Amino acid sequence: MDRFSFDLQATDGRARCGVISTPRGEIRTPAFMPVGTAATVKAMLPESVRATGADILLGNTYHLMLRPTAERIARLGGLHRFMNWERPILTDSGGFQVMSLAGLRKLTEEGVTFKSHIDGSKHALTPERSMEIQKLLGSDIVMCFDECPALPADRERIAQSMQLSMRWAARSREAFGDRPGHALFGIQQGGLEEDLRAESAAALRDIEFDGYAVGGLAVGEGQEAMFSCLDYAPEQLPQDKPRYLMGVGKPDDIVGAVKRGIDMMDCVLPSRSGRTGQAFTRRGVVNIKNARHADDPRPLDEGCNCPACSNYSRAYLHHVFRSQEMISGMLLTWHNLKYFQDIMAGMRAAIAQGEFDAWEAEFHSARSEGDIERI
Repeated sequence: MDRFSFDLQATDGRARCGVISTPRGEIRTPAFMPVGTAATVKAMLPESVRATGADILLGNTYHLMLRPTAERIARLGGLHRFMNWERPILTDSGGFQVMSLAGLRKLTEEGVTFKSHIDGSKHALTPERSMEIQKLLGSDIVMCFDECPALPADRERIAQSMQLSMRWAARSREAFGDRPGHALFGIQQGGLEEDLRAESAAALRDIEFDGYAVGGLAVGEGQEAMFSCLDYAPEQLPQDKPRYLMGVGKPDDIVGAVKRGIDMMDCVLPSRSGRTGQAFTRRGVVNIKNARHADDPRPLDEGCNCPACSNYSRAYLHHVFRSQEMISGMLLTWHNLKYFQDIMAGMRAAIAQGEFDAWEAEFHSARSEGDIERI
């Protein structure tokens, strides 16, 4: 396989399952992408991430351009070799991180100038520079450069931002050029305004991309508003291309997004929560720091076969977290990533069998029971 392609294999309602093919391997969809911000999924070895069931990782353009720099990574053979992950990598454009630097940036038609959060040095990101950086990194799926306003925002601000992002999308497409085997995704913007989302989708379709992202969500609007937007936004995008919801999310966010036609997601939550003693299980969230786990010999989640659940007790996990031992973050992150990948595998199987509604009902029922107290 020397090119990028998407095979939509089954649908159940609006939920979809399929396979994205790349020269570096297949990505089963719906797919959850663990986030490797600085060329590492925190607390995990690459082979451990793969063992959880991940087909693809996400790298961060903003962080990598600042340290160790895209040029250095390119000299060392590209991001895949640098971080020892030979499967597909998607890199974001840097736009979202720059948005979060509101006090350190200046936005113009050309792009964004900003000060590094590391050392205060000045940098510029434009659509052309973002494409250059992502090419140096060697990413398989490249995101076009966009501007993402935080919500809530007034309609005029959202419209102006969306239209700027569409102009940047066209420049990103031109700068990306013809790169067989590599894909460029456009990013739909428009906040929570259905007509602005439609305008954005039409502009992106005219430019033509290999895949399409629903951007500008999970930025403070809340789940109800996000789902209301997803009731129409994915359907505005091409049916025969992958649809990626950026920066989502919690397990019930992911299931609700797939139900509404999303194929790909990413979020730092599994690893970040693992480092702070929070574990996601089939019965909801467990805070391993709580004293009630100190004498509990049971596994974290009896339905999980990850190392944390197979080999260690809640009592041990509680002890190493309280003792601030590194193995705590390692084990809990591994568990969380495995649980997220198990959700994706469960949804893929259910969609293929036409049983998504039943799977979803069981998913929510188990979580509503809550963590079972020790008898």
